[in-house]
Amino acid sequence: MSMQPLPLAATTLVNACGAGWLQVRQALRQGKCGLRRNDFEPAADLDTWIGRVDGIEQVTMSAALAPFDCRSHRLALLCLEQDNFVTAVRAARERHGADRIGVFIGTSTSGILATELAFRKQRSLAEDQAELSPAFYRYRHSMFAITEFVRTVLELRGPAMTVSTACSSSAKVFAHAARAISAGVCDAAVVGGVDSLALSTLYGFHSLNLLSRQPCRPFDVDRDGISIGEAAGFALLDPSVDASVFLQGYGESSDAFHMSTPHPSGAGAATAMREALTCAGLAADAVDYVNLHGTASRVNDAVEDIAVAAVLGTNTSVGSTKGWTGHTLGAAGITEALISVMALEDGWIPGTLNSRTIDPTMKCRIELSSPRTIPRHAMSNSFGFGGNNCSLVFGLGA
Repeated sequence: MSMQPLPLAATTLVNACGAGWLQVRQALRQGKCGLRRNDFEPAADLDTWIGRVDGIEQVTMSAALAPFDCRSHRLALLCLEQDNFVTAVRAARERHGADRIGVFIGTSTSGILATELAFRKQRSLAEDQAELSPAFYRYRHSMFAITEFVRTVLELRGPAMTVSTACSSSAKVFAHAARAISAGVCDAAVVGGVDSLALSTLYGFHSLNLLSRQPCRPFDVDRDGISIGEAAGFALLDPSVDASVFLQGYGESSDAFHMSTPHPSGAGAATAMREALTCAGLAADAVDYVNLHGTASRVNDAVEDIAVAAVLGTNTSVGSTKGWTGHTLGAAGITEALISVMALEDGWIPGTLNSRTIDPTMKCRIELSSPRTIPRHAMSNSFGFGGNNCSLVFGLGA
């Protein structure tokens, strides 16, 4: 059964390409890579490239928000302050009431960096107990901390939840919000994703031998790993207003094949894509562009290619934008969903930055540069550890 399309009434995005849509659009148009050699001080000894967001260190919290102060929440606040997003939510709050707007946020690590740094500087048990308190955990580190922070900033009191399913987290929030609105639990919803750089993720992926020593090259014959990034993004889904782009469908699956490796046949990914098409009421040939998960790891790219070819065939324009932003983990879903929305709004498809020679084993039509195609429907894929898969379909309004 197809869903009732949901208008994206407002969006905002921050990543290594810049803060807000103006900077992000410019970077994408100009092919300007947001990645840099690792200069994240706590992990400066790792030989890799990262998608670091400039300006987070200069973000200041008000006295009321001081308990939330950490890198991930500064990143969220920097994003919320862009693109008149707060103004759009305020107008929605006046239409529906603060109790009728839900908040659904995806993250993989929340504010874990704050705890990591606190443990590193501990000097005595007494000091440790004073800093790493229950309040510290609640407002900075807990999985709900980021959602509580966002609804506090936006003055919302509707249903709220955090989704943490690895790299599909902030794609799945669209599905949760759509179901909540359809069920009458809320009248509109803010969806989003936030993940900042952290020691756990940088050293964790390093231990898996997945970090590249150069800017990542999705689907390239010589690809050798991922580049970790940080990002935040938010969208307001509001059926009461008109918009240029709509969420038309979503599909989810959990193949649970392996803790960190996708099913070799791409079964879970294919299921998510097929369900998204069914939910949108679209045939496979209606999709003009797919923003691939495209991490630049050898196995993940190969499996996604198999799955996309099985569901959509080999003529659809596809590509990965992680060469611009890096892999933003729990924020990858919202980042790439909103870039897909931008592709529809602007009538322009990004290519696959940094990649030069497509792996000849790939079947799909992986675009290196921008094709001369004006898309009307776009799919965004997000596939996480443990087989947590989500595909979203967006379309232009009538």
